[in-house]
Amino acid sequence: MDHTMEAIYENGVFRPIKSLTLPERQRVVLTIHPLATESPESELVAWQQVYSGLSDPDISEIESLALDRRRFIDQKDS
Repeated sequence: MDHTMEAIYENGVFRPIKSLTLPERQRVVLTIHPLATESPESELVAWQQVYSGLSDPDISEIESLALDRRRFIDQKDS
């Protein structure tokens, strides 16, 4: 059975983040897909660009819509 899992590579060894249910010394084939590592500063810049070019009233309307809890409730259940 195939598994997809995250691991950390350190000191020449892949260390799984969560334990696996594999027998000891089980041979496996690994396919490596490095995860993007963004710094907090670059993530902040990316989020700030979401509002780039919008007026203050546009931003206020978007935030008002996002915070309106009625949009997240199934109206059939009300």
